[in-house]
Amino acid sequence: IKKSELKITHPNKLPKTFGQKYADELTKYAGSWGFIIGFLAFLFLWMLVNMYGWIHTWDPYPFILLNLVLSCLAAIQAPIILMSQNRQSQKDRQRSEYDYAVNRKAEKEVELIKSQLSRIERKLEKITKK
Repeated sequence: IKKSELKITHPNKLPKTFGQKYADELTKYAGSWGFIIGFLAFLFLWMLVNMYGWIHTWDPYPFILLNLVLSCLAAIQAPIILMSQNRQSQKDRQRSEYDYAVNRKAEKEVELIKSQLSRIERKLEKITKK
């Protein structure tokens, strides 16, 4: 087995681009209970402020401005989450390729050990026959 055949890079050690890092971090945060609870608190606060300010008609009842903010958030957040999911599928593919390479390496090493054992057995048979 050549030294170059034994060198395998683990998928977790491969470099990430800025966008990949950002998408992964945003997905960790945006998919958490902390985000959901915080966002619900924000929505509730927005509605309270608007109910109080109803007299001044800042963002009256159907909350059109709030709907715009939610739509923009969804429009921005969804592609980032999809990028992170694509990144995860790439990681899974790289891990499976890594596992395959490790298995091939182990198979070659086992074959090498088997051939060495066979050679040792033949030598022992010659010695014991004498």
